[in-house]
Formats: sequence, C-alpha cells, structure tokens
Amino acid sequence: MKKVVLSSLAILAIGSVAANATPNPELVSKSVSEATGIEHDILERVHFKGDLRLRYESKETYYNDGTESLKYLNRYRIRLISAVDLTEKLTFEAGMRSGYANPTSGNQTFETNKALSDYMWQSLRFNILDVTYKDGDHTAKIGRHPYMIYRPIKSQLIWDNDLSFNGVSYNYENDARIVNVGANQPTFAERVNARDNVNLFFAQYVEKMKVNDNTKLNLGAGLYYYDGLKGNTAMYYPEYTKHSPLGGKQMGNTFVTDASGADVYENDFHIAEAFGELQFKDVLGKPLALAAGVAYNAAASNNNFGYDLAFQVGKAKEVHDWQVKYSYTYIQADAVLGDHSDSDNFGGGSAAKGHAIRAKYKFGKNTYLAGTFFYNYLFSGKIPGEVGADYERVQLDAIIKF
Repeated sequence: MKKVVLSSLAILAIGSVAANATPNPELVSKSVSEATGIEHDILERVHFKGDLRLRYESKETYYNDGTESLKYLNRYRIRLISAVDLTEKLTFEAGMRSGYANPTSGNQTFETNKALSDYMWQSLRFNILDVTYKDGDHTAKIGRHPYMIYRPIKSQLIWDNDLSFNGVSYNYENDARIVNVGANQPTFAERVNARDNVNLFFAQYVEKMKVNDNTKLNLGAGLYYYDGLKGNTAMYYPEYTKHSPLGGKQMGNTFVTDASGADVYENDFHIAEAFGELQFKDVLGKPLALAAGVAYNAAASNNNFGYDLAFQVGKAKEVHDWQVKYSYTYIQADAVLGDHSDSDNFGGGSAAKGHAIRAKYKFGKNTYLAGTFFYNYLFSGKIPGEVGADYERVQLDAIIKF
C-alpha cells in the first residue's frame, strides 16, 4: 500500500507540472520558420505528435495450489509519430514506440541500479511506417500501420490497443456504415518466434443507425482469417523459455508437441465476430455507451468461444471531464489468438474470465490521470504446468500528450 501511495503522489506531481508546460504550436511554428527561413506552407505539411505515460503497476497472482506471484513495477511508455503530406491525398507516416518491439505493449520497466540514460532510445522501435491514401470516405494504408478495425467502446476482446498490422488495409466510412478489409502478415515484425510465415485476411462491416436525436446504434460483424498457425510455433517472444524451450510464450492458446519436439498451435484461427453498441449523447448530463460482442473460432472444435460486455459513462474530452468504463470478459483458450488480444487483462491472452474497471480524468489541456483495476480468474492451463489462479492487477497512470 505504501508503494501505491508514493507512486500516486509522484504521478500527480509530474502531471501537474506538465499541465502548465504545454507549448504554443503557433509560436513554435513561427520560431522554426523564422530560424530556418522555410516557408510556413511547407511547415504545414509536416505534423508531429506524441505522448509519455508514467505508470505504477502491481500484478498479484494467487494459484489454486497455494503458491503466489507478486510483482510491483514502475514503468513508462513513449510514442512519437510524424507525418508528411506528400500530396493533398497522400501522406507518409512514421512512428516509434518504446518497449523493445513488443507487439502489444510499449511499456518499459525501470530497473534497479540502471541509469536513466539507458532507457529511452534503446527501447524505441518503429511501430508505424506506412503510406496513407485518403480521398473523402476512403482510406488505404500500405506498410506497418495501426490496425484499421472498429471496436465497440474500444473492446480488446480480439485486438489489443497497441497492435500494428504489416500489409494493406482499406477503410470506407460515412454516416451510415463502416467497411474494413485488408491482408497482412503478422510475422513481418520484430521479436517473431513463428518458424513459418503467418498471413491474416480480414473483413468487417458496421451498420450505423440513428435511433433518435439522443441515441445511435452500431451493429457489426467481422471475419479474421489467419493462415499458417496450426502446426506453427508461438508467434512472438522467442526469449521466453520457462515452460516452452522450443516454442515461445503461449498466451493461453492450446499447444501440442510435434514430431520434432517443438510446441506448436493445435488449431488455426478463423475468427467470426459480432457486436452491438448503443450510444446515448446525454444521460443525466453525461454520454453513455453500452456494448456487447462475441468471438467464435470456427477452426477449433473446443474452447472456441468468447464474449465481452461493457458500459462507459462520461468522456474525458475537455478539461475536468472524466470517464469510467466497466467490462466483463469471458474468453476460452482458442476463441482468439492470445498474442493479439488484450495484453493487460488476464496478464494477456486467452483462457480466463473477469472484470476490468478503467477510469480517466483530464485535468489539463494535454494531461490526464488514469487508473485501471483487473480482477480475473485464470483457467487451468492458462500458464503451462500450472493450475487455475486468481489474478489482480492495478495500473496508475499519468499521461502527457504533445
């Protein structure tokens, strides 16, 4: 508890300083233009943004055999994104993130007896490197880019917030509907452990309906077809050897041992998704959203179903605004690919169930405080060789956007 209190005070102090240290973009642009002689219209073609998050985190796992694992961490995440408008419709984007190329997290843990200078630049990796074409309601991206898939109230049942795709994605969106399609290769990335290439093809459709002036309803369905997972070794984390020296971290999915002695996926993943999302513009002075979604893996005959139920009150958009989200998630071992689903809930991956409460408060123009509490149960087999367990996780964040 003492660690939580001290870390919370540190986060508040850092956030308060940042709230009064936001640069004026017009003054910065003017200063750069005067110093370099570059015309202002050229500068307008270059865009830059980023954010820094400081986090205190606790992870407590209580196994059914009476043993436990307790971890208390101080962490940071930094993201830097730049874009250059090549033409009116064509943009080149490049982004870097800390975390040593972790596919679903930019978190970097501060370690004892290690200088601050050893952190920032060493852990940065490119997570965005693409060309974007946008023309009205149409958007296409080629290269490494943030996934283009709609998620009701930012559900992470199938897709983690931080995941990038490697390939081609297309989005069409207007007031009535959303269409997303694409072809990507997840194994074209760093920290890949899979011995064979994996391809991902996806298609998603969302119908947007206006119920009345205060209410909107979104109904959606998607298909996410992985090719090359069955009989392949784990997707990522080749350095992970505690339970699977020839495979990699299994993230809750079912593995079997092949003729060579390697641990490989027992199933492919052909995931069908369906969801509904109800949005209220004003309920007692606050926006309210309700959502329910399901995932079904048609390529697995057992343990192939998952669902997510959630609601959110408020939205941290203006200074002093706040939001609170609650979700309950139940996800069987092979319902989704554990490497790509939420990396925080359940400790990441599948084969678990439980509650998540997320809160955020905007107390400055570009500064936020946030907190998350997870209370989960891990199914037997979630961690190879281990029985089931209760899992509790707390995250306290200070976020600065620039």
